[in-house]
Amino acid sequence: MWVADHPIGFDIVFLMTQPRPLAVVTGARRGIGAGIAIELAARGFDLALTDIDCHGAEATVAQITALGARTILYQSDLANVGEHAALVDRIVAAGGPIACLVNNAGVPAVQRGDLLELGTESYDRVLDTNLRGTFFFTQAVARHMVATAIESPRAIVTVSSVSAELASIERGEYCLSKAGLGMLTKLFALRLAPLGIGVFEVRPGVIRTPMTEGVAGKYDERIADGLVPMGRWGYPQDVARAVAALASGQLAFSTGSVINVDGALSIPRL
Repeated sequence: MWVADHPIGFDIVFLMTQPRPLAVVTGARRGIGAGIAIELAARGFDLALTDIDCHGAEATVAQITALGARTILYQSDLANVGEHAALVDRIVAAGGPIACLVNNAGVPAVQRGDLLELGTESYDRVLDTNLRGTFFFTQAVARHMVATAIESPRAIVTVSSVSAELASIERGEYCLSKAGLGMLTKLFALRLAPLGIGVFEVRPGVIRTPMTEGVAGKYDERIADGLVPMGRWGYPQDVARAVAALASGQLAFSTGSVINVDGALSIPRL
């Protein structure tokens, strides 16, 4: 494993020996992001991982390297858009041109509660990371892709949520941020279509991750009561398989599409 800001010699080795396309996964330390990174490694990608906190990422990196992939880990706050261009430059200098970006990083509502009591602090934190940060990091990677010609298929996949469409009034700021990612996908799909770069949105449903541990009991009951037609939690691997299929380039002509990974949760029912 390489962690950014270690001596440059490590990055040079990564560049000179990299034989595989490079995927960047944000928020990849654990949970869905880690599952995606591991699946992409199994599908033949090398990985550049970013996270606001790199503590505890060793297990994820070990699984990636066990699959024969190289990885470099960057500590980065997605909400700090002023650092995005420099981060992309560092990733490219260390790992070569970017073939795939997976926008996975995001934060939940600070506290669930009455929509009429939602304050600016939680609203700004969630929107600054989930929407503003994702938009400008996508822009930075897209600029690199436009300026760089490579033979590998290229894709941008944004992991949003069924909350892009399903309203939860106790966490309105989160729903707004995810709904905005739907338009982000359409905009970049149109802009990058002439270059054959596929841009997609993946909407997970109720996924068992460290982020959902605090509400696991509540959703155990709701799933048992029929909330999810398939009758189970989703897992990071479910999302990872969908992302990996989109990253392969085989669905490029479906650019702009939304893939629901939710066990039919989002299908309207009588």
